[in-house]
Amino acid sequence: MFDTHELGRRPGALQRLTRDVEAPADLGLDGVVGVPEGSPVELELRLESVMEGVLVTGTARAEAEGECVRCLESLRLDVVADFQEMFSYPDTDDRGHRKAAADDDAEDDEDMTPLEDGMFDLEPVLRDAVVLALPMQPVCREDCAGLCPECGVNLNDDPDHHHDAVDMRWAALQGLADSLGTGEKDNMSGAEAGVDEKQEK
Repeated sequence: MFDTHELGRRPGALQRLTRDVEAPADLGLDGVVGVPEGSPVELELRLESVMEGVLVTGTARAEAEGECVRCLESLRLDVVADFQEMFSYPDTDDRGHRKAAADDDAEDDEDMTPLEDGMFDLEPVLRDAVVLALPMQPVCREDCAGLCPECGVNLNDDPDHHHDAVDMRWAALQGLADSLGTGEKDNMSGAEAGVDEKQEK
């Protein structure tokens, strides 16, 4: 939770904050890549008081861990996520009690998160921003060759690795090609012998 009391309600008032927080649980794409729970997340925040409430603009920096989708090796990557959110002042009457929102303002209110006693919770905003900044298919490097589909060998470690496997669907044709090739060689040998015999005569 972050406190806005020091900022005040005067429009145009500005406050800058830098804070390190612990990453909440499930900050990432489940089973793919994410920021480990409890690891540090560096926040740079700019709080600006406006007529409707407090506009929070910020940047989050953290280190994510995951698995390369090509070679399945562990990887780490730096994540930088920018975000902006408006936290609205609760509507109050002359006695300081919150007023019920009018029907025509209901849609506008849905786009803003209300401040609670001058405090705002940044976790939902942070979660959305970080998840959107993470790659959907993380790779250890752009030119990762992945794994051999035949035996699972890491092709990054052995780029010359290959299999001379014959596709069974083409085996019969290969056999036919081999037999035709042999027959043609025999015919050519016979033809050459006949030519030699004629030359001798």
